[in-house]
Amino acid sequence: METQHHRLPMPTVELEREKLLERVFQEGGFAYVNLAVRAASGEAQAAEAAREIAWEQLHSGPWHSVRHVWRDAYAMSCLHVAEIHWSMGEVREALRALDMGIIMGGALLRKDLDAAVKALVGDRFGFEGSSGEQEGLEGGLGGGAVACAGSRSRAEEVLQLLPSKSLSCKKIDKRSDLSLEGFLCNYFLPGSPVIISGAISHWPAMKRWKSMEYLKRIAGDRTVPVEVGKNYLAPGWKQELISFSEFLDRIYSSDNGPNGLTYLAQHPVFDQILPLRQDIDVPDYCAASVGELKSLNAWFGPSGTVTPLHHDPHHNLFAQVVGRKYVRLYPSSISNDLYPYEESMLHNSSRVDLDNPDPDEFPLAQDLDFMDCILEEGEMLYIPPKWWHYDTAQNETLLSFKKDEIRFAQINIHGRLFGTMSDSIFEIGSNPNNRCITGLSKLQPQREKRDVADIFWTGVLLWLHSGVGLRV
Repeated sequence: METQHHRLPMPTVELEREKLLERVFQEGGFAYVNLAVRAASGEAQAAEAAREIAWEQLHSGPWHSVRHVWRDAYAMSCLHVAEIHWSMGEVREALRALDMGIIMGGALLRKDLDAAVKALVGDRFGFEGSSGEQEGLEGGLGGGAVACAGSRSRAEEVLQLLPSKSLSCKKIDKRSDLSLEGFLCNYFLPGSPVIISGAISHWPAMKRWKSMEYLKRIAGDRTVPVEVGKNYLAPGWKQELISFSEFLDRIYSSDNGPNGLTYLAQHPVFDQILPLRQDIDVPDYCAASVGELKSLNAWFGPSGTVTPLHHDPHHNLFAQVVGRKYVRLYPSSISNDLYPYEESMLHNSSRVDLDNPDPDEFPLAQDLDFMDCILEEGEMLYIPPKWWHYDTAQNETLLSFKKDEIRFAQINIHGRLFGTMSDSIFEIGSNPNNRCITGLSKLQPQREKRDVADIFWTGVLLWLHSGVGLRV
């Protein structure tokens, strides 16, 4: 029986093919052009060969120096490969080819790649009262690590797992249902940390992401870039491309040592896997911004992964979806005492390892004041720009969860906040071995020096939010 040749939607390819091939030809890609023409007619070997040529060009030097034309050429070859696999009924292979085009390809054909994914998966990943919605944790997650134990000895056990002197310094302000005006005036503008509760209880992710079956059903066949190692500063750290299903299985594996810990970080997975995006909302503190969201990134990882002490130039809003997470903060005013790396790539990271401090090598860091907390389920922590922060999920033995539950994940959403004054980033997270789900929103204004325009736009936002400016 002859295989039916399915066609994927490629409107941009049809419009731009000739111009793109001409640009590739001018870059010396004579062989690619010949193979791409044959691939468009359905020749499988030519499609694979064209993709291989483009792949080699993507790895011919540092990523930032790769010519955009080769990224677009790689995306086009991925579309051709996917179409051939689809014609043969190989949907998973077709999805992998499309995901590789999304991850590694250029922007020119992104709409075609997204449309092709939709054509392959259709609405089969839609959420209609999935069991993931119904599945909850017996007795709820509110008890968490310390409360589940209900004893002094258990609390002491928790402290032994945290860095030295944890939970012994200044407490962070905690506010329930904090208004936008209160957030801006009392914390955002002064640059003061605050814990906010009651802002994410409506997120579908808070129930749905507890189900491994749900996550595998909507994302299991998709290919994602993962990082392997305790953290980005650890020896032997590397990157891999694997299916999301394999990633979930790997982070649940009991035989992963520190060097084998696998996590997904700083990747726009919620642009790539749209059903996951529908499970979250941008907090109101971001929704008041002027402009559109620009990008969406994610972080998923197991227990044992630690975010080393570092700072960001953004306003951070870290939302804890399920479980608990320990977070420690140091103000930017003591940056020099935290021994930042001198290398430009790591200048925002500290050489001090809070889990294994060395007082002889870093004496100034030993007696510094800090603020810390165990962030509870449903809370968000605001971290001002350039404040140093370290975080770690609590040990899995301190929590009680069912086997098919995700425990920790992060999502980033980049947008605009307060007009030209800022960019916003939003993250969420899920850690299987710690069974907590976390989120982070980085409202990213460039406020090294506040000026009259900044203050003016902040005043306008408060005026509009109060309703005074909405009269007709």
